[in-house]
Amino acid sequence: MPAFAYTAIDGAGKQVSGNLAVRNKAEAYRQLEAKSLIPVQVRAVADETDPKGAKAKARASAASAGPVPLSRPLVIVFTEELADLLDAGVQLEGALRILHERQTNKSIRAIAGILREEIREGTKFSAALKKASPSFDDLYRNLVAAGEASGSLSEILRRLAVSQKQLFGLQRRVTSAMVYPSFLLVGCIVLLFVFSTILMPKLTDLISKTGQEFSLLTEMLMKFTDFMGHWWWLIILVVITLILGFRAYIATAGGRLWWDAFKMKLPAFGPVLTGRFYAQFCQTMANLVNNGVPLLNSLRLIARGTTNRYIKGHLETAVADVGEGNSLARSLEKSGAFPAALVDRIAIGEQTGELGKAFTKAANKYDEDLDVRINRLTSLVPMVILVVMAVVVGIVAYSIMTTIFGSMSGFRGGGGGAG
Repeated sequence: MPAFAYTAIDGAGKQVSGNLAVRNKAEAYRQLEAKSLIPVQVRAVADETDPKGAKAKARASAASAGPVPLSRPLVIVFTEELADLLDAGVQLEGALRILHERQTNKSIRAIAGILREEIREGTKFSAALKKASPSFDDLYRNLVAAGEASGSLSEILRRLAVSQKQLFGLQRRVTSAMVYPSFLLVGCIVLLFVFSTILMPKLTDLISKTGQEFSLLTEMLMKFTDFMGHWWWLIILVVITLILGFRAYIATAGGRLWWDAFKMKLPAFGPVLTGRFYAQFCQTMANLVNNGVPLLNSLRLIARGTTNRYIKGHLETAVADVGEGNSLARSLEKSGAFPAALVDRIAIGEQTGELGKAFTKAANKYDEDLDVRINRLTSLVPMVILVVMAVVVGIVAYSIMTTIFGSMSGFRGGGGGAG
């Protein structure tokens, strides 16, 4: 059993020291209080089977490691492996020891070590998670606390892993949908820049030597390329200034609120962003309600974790309404940020007492709708960009070809007259 050395003040005000053979520091404090001693310092010491103090060093190392950030995939791996060990009948402390000793990922190994030492000190697992990593958010920790209270920690962790996978897959699908259109847009901008600053000026000089009169379209194109060739640095400077100014504006409270609301109304992209929020909202609410977290607390957790200021404001209004005794469906309807179909589903769930099931069905529906919207976006946006590129290239090619053919006609006419 671990040994703890203590320094304390007795009833006479004298300082006393000694050792206690207890399981953790919390029990050491309880024994000191039972002896009417006021603890000054309590520290772990090496026992007889550990003469070099390896265990004490390990505890000190874990405590000094500090919070370790984890990416979402690593949070999923940690949650799944811990749930597997608990399902196999391993106690929580033993499961964390196995992860600490055998996990190949350094971050997970460090977090398991911190959690194990905190639990051995008497800290609850849900509270230890906050000390171990900032990646375990309020929602995660509250679900773990519900699992600890109900004795179903392994089941909660399993559901958390599934929920984390769903949210990660959702985020990855939305991100991947933006990659190809962004790549095409950047390619189009680079192509126009190269043409305007390099190719067109050289071609203009060549054609100007023929003395050929240019068409109106060619004249406009030449003036545009001439402007780009001379003032490209100013254009880049203006663009950078606008970008920095825009970023500074949306960093303010009012600017961020406007931008978060505007994003939801963007053509093509807005429906994807709103669909993603509804799917995530329903999945999270289903997870919380099905695991016994009170409705008001569930809504507060989601409002606290929502990064979109526009939606967060509506959720906070709904939290206040539910706190005053109104139904969730009526509160969400009053906010004006939720579709009528979702509100109706929630109202039916509240009436039948199966709110968790209603959120689960709604989450599945919005997840399917999101797939359709993402597929539509990945098909529509590249097509629009390609059409714009084709129009620009066609205009440029037409103006160049008409000018070249006009020059050739001029040469032929000049050659015939000389003959």
